[in-house]
Amino acid sequence: MKYRSKILMMSALCLGMAAAASSAADRARVVNEGGIRDQWTLADGAKLVAPGYPAGFVDRGDNVCVAMGYSIKPDGTTSDFALLKAWTSSTGDQEPVNGFWDAFTQASAGALSQWKFKPRPEVSNPKNTYTVATMNFMGKQASDVGELRGHCAIADLPAFVQQQQANKFMNGKDKHELDNTRRLGDQAREAAAMSATMGKNAR
Repeated sequence: MKYRSKILMMSALCLGMAAAASSAADRARVVNEGGIRDQWTLADGAKLVAPGYPAGFVDRGDNVCVAMGYSIKPDGTTSDFALLKAWTSSTGDQEPVNGFWDAFTQASAGALSQWKFKPRPEVSNPKNTYTVATMNFMGKQASDVGELRGHCAIADLPAFVQQQQANKFMNGKDKHELDNTRRLGDQAREAAAMSATMGKNAR
């Protein structure tokens, strides 16, 4: 299974978040990281809280980055957190141990949930905005932050979301076709069994 599909389906938490992200992207304007500045600014007293390194994986000491999709609602609060991309210095984009991506996703979502925005003064009717934040977790190895971010940064979020939606559609289509094939196979087996029974009765 490809990495991106595995990321989006690895747990109930991420499944829920991925579904929320897709739904949010359907009804929101989608902008690249940093592209919210035309409509939004930080709310008074708010800070861009950074996530802490998950305690359960501190001993491993991997350098990790994650790209987290999120929505800014018209009231400036954040929601619809979804893991879109992840990388670790030990195994690249493959999950090194069960629960690893989950832990970094939860830490990132916890930080993002504290972010708060307000519309710019000239914006009278702010729109729901879907964007992405690249989060870095520095482990035991010295690493260049820019290089670490580069493993997870999504340069074109609208195209990325479009591709995810296309994949979701194709996966759904594949499942539908598979279900149809199974149903036709079942019908053929039933017809064959009925024909065999009728043949025996005729003797």
